[in-house]
Amino acid sequence: MIHATGLSYQYPGGKLITFPDIHGESNDRLLILGESGTGKTTLLQLLSGLRQPKTGQVLIHGHDLQQVPRREQDQFRGRYIGMVFQTPHFLQALNVEENILLAQRLAGQPVDRQAIIRLLEQVGLSHRIHAFPRHCSQGEQQRLSLARALINKPDILLADEPTSALDDRHCQEVVGLLEAQTAAVRSTLIIVTHDQRIKDRIPHTITLKHHV
Repeated sequence: MIHATGLSYQYPGGKLITFPDIHGESNDRLLILGESGTGKTTLLQLLSGLRQPKTGQVLIHGHDLQQVPRREQDQFRGRYIGMVFQTPHFLQALNVEENILLAQRLAGQPVDRQAIIRLLEQVGLSHRIHAFPRHCSQGEQQRLSLARALINKPDILLADEPTSALDDRHCQEVVGLLEAQTAAVRSTLIIVTHDQRIKDRIPHTITLKHHV
């Protein structure tokens, strides 16, 4: 499914950051823990092809992300990868349904409003289908971000600090949704976070260290 080997990255004028190898198959769960500055978000961007590594490669279904033509990268990500960002980003001129519908279109998938309705029901947002993101609570926005990431049934779901801004109850709710929704489509779930509250929920853990 996803195999990353020998990855390293270097910001201009910065130290070389090296990362452990990542291997995820269908329905795997992986937690990548690390304090601020250990490269968690950078690693997630490398795994999604949003950054190019200095060394190493990322294979998704045998496709080397670095070899995917630039003009095809967005559709490739839309087809195979779902992303839940630490701070959700939505088009504020579009309502909840339209933001998810846009994710279908960007991935080159046919518009399926019934699939959107079913998914919003599953994440507890059916009553907000016509609301605008700015009118949704922080917890609702995080669930909307999850629904948008899952609408195309990605093989891999990458979540960047999905619980760090949430209280304990909402933290456990979001992790439960991540686990349940990815299990439903047998996706590989990779969460990067510094949030120790979810460590016991996901047995396979990699800890990133500061580079000296």
